Amino acid sequence: MYPEKDAIEDVEIELLLEGVYQRYGYDFRDYARTHVRRRILNRLQLSQLESISQLQHHVLYDPDFASLLIKDLSISVTEMFRDPAFYRAVRDKIIPALKTWSYVKIWHAGCSTGEEVYSMAILLKEEGLYDRVQIYATDFNEYSLKQAREGIFSLEDMKQYSGNYQQSNARHSFSNYYFSDFGLAIMDQSLKKNIVWANHNLVTDSDFTETHMIVCRNVLIYFNRGLQNKVYKLFYSSLVNGGILCLGSRENLYTSDFKNNFDVIDQDQKIYKKKYISGA
Repeated sequence: MYPEKDAIEDVEIELLLEGVYQRYGYDFRDYARTHVRRRILNRLQLSQLESISQLQHHVLYDPDFASLLIKDLSISVTEMFRDPAFYRAVRDKIIPALKTWSYVKIWHAGCSTGEEVYSMAILLKEEGLYDRVQIYATDFNEYSLKQAREGIFSLEDMKQYSGNYQQSNARHSFSNYYFSDFGLAIMDQSLKKNIVWANHNLVTDSDFTETHMIVCRNVLIYFNRGLQNKVYKLFYSSLVNGGILCLGSRENLYTSDFKNNFDVIDQDQKIYKKKYISGA
């Protein structure tokens, strides 16, 4: 009984994802199936519908309902100075390399609601590099981008973020970078001046040329291997010779087809450098 039910749900999920792509242009077809199934079944339960086929009908005919599912399928697990050891490694091992360039272009791919982008801006400011850096922070979820642009976060969350910040070899007090108002933390405007927030879909859109550093942490774990390799190719073609690629703690470049195209800077923190290519 249950194997047959699972098989039918697999077909329904395939049709639903194809419908979302054809109707709205969001491509989740190569996302890891366990992630997709979990999010779809959760939306099914919340909507009190009886089947994924019924869910598909609502998605195709109701754009507002579809936006809920698209948001469900998006990746939004983030926090400021997430994994402090990563930011310590950036301070110690990446900043000296970035300082060798007169102008630095950083692509923060899959930026979600912006917490990690503001973290990088703070770090760059403390290291005296922010004024010659342009950060392109991208995501395909407009709801997340809107939150990121506003730079307004829960004051309660900032207490946890402050602990992360201190563990990242902080230079100042975390409260220097925001002011509080009615239980909210509003990021300092000076952190926004060199950030461009833009809609970009890693699955369907093209590369960013002449990028010196790419940060894409814990996004690729939601993709199947074929899609991961497609994104690694995108990153590789976007980076300059010697450019830096930063992945998440649960990701591993050495399971990809591009493992020989990068040198290791810090294997524990998943930081790599694009190998030099003659003539590139």
